[in-house]
Amino acid sequence: MLSIRNLSKTYRGRQALQDLNLDILPGEVYGLLGPNGAGKTTTINLICGLLQADKGQVYVNSQAAGAATKPWIGVMPQENLLYRTLTCQENLQFFAKIYGLSRRERSLRIPDCLAAVNLSDRATTPVENLSGGMQRRLSFAIAIVHRPKLLILDEPTTGLDIEARQEVWHLIRQLSREQGMTILLTTHLLDEAERLCQRIGIIKEGKLLAEGTLAELRQHIPACEIVTVDTADPAAAIARATTHGFTPRRYGSELTFWVPEELELKELLARFDGVPLDAISRSPVKLEHIYLEVTQGAQPGEVLKEGE
Repeated sequence: MLSIRNLSKTYRGRQALQDLNLDILPGEVYGLLGPNGAGKTTTINLICGLLQADKGQVYVNSQAAGAATKPWIGVMPQENLLYRTLTCQENLQFFAKIYGLSRRERSLRIPDCLAAVNLSDRATTPVENLSGGMQRRLSFAIAIVHRPKLLILDEPTTGLDIEARQEVWHLIRQLSREQGMTILLTTHLLDEAERLCQRIGIIKEGKLLAEGTLAELRQHIPACEIVTVDTADPAAAIARATTHGFTPRRYGSELTFWVPEELELKELLARFDGVPLDAISRSPVKLEHIYLEVTQGAQPGEVLKEGE
């Protein structure tokens, strides 16, 4: 559905994208992750035709992106582009006209979209009287009012409480499973990407560093689990752990180790015998560990510190 080939873009001497190649399959929910300034928004703007690439090409549904492909794309931007004094229904009317829907199409489609985002009872409510979660849902409705083939969601749940976030997640799953819509999702919420995306790409400084399913991305961390320890003598813990083949990593203030084999808690504690431990915990390899490893890139055996 979406193919990006050798896409490059420079801003004022800074390389925002560097030969980016990306393929998103029809009906797939694809998560594009990366730190601020990684090139995610630039990529979206190039897909939508808001920017012109220095090099490379974007294809939507096998056609070069341009005026003909714009009606196939729906976008939910980070900021709600809503008219606050207009009602939900009036906002949808306005954007549906821009997308070229006829009067009859609008009369059918707008009630359907309001129902899809659970705002039917708010059709005549001005946007300024809606909660933040409701406004995000209305933005979602606007993005799908013209039945796009490709839906781009740029940080769709940033700033929402957990209840509103769950509502948006439900909408994304519905569009993917029931309508087969192709979705490109950018987010800083790694649990969101874990829950929603079939495949994930990690981008930094305009380059795609890693891509795949969660299972494939876990190959970046060859461990059965992550063990976190709280100790007054981290040097001793690191020295002892490395003798057992544990790879040390420090994420923020947490000292963690990649454990290559599954151990009982009693056996795990025995590996640290003689090291003063205040606490020890274990967890599966999560996307946050993979993300930090890919974007911060410690060498084998190096203690990786968050922000490096």
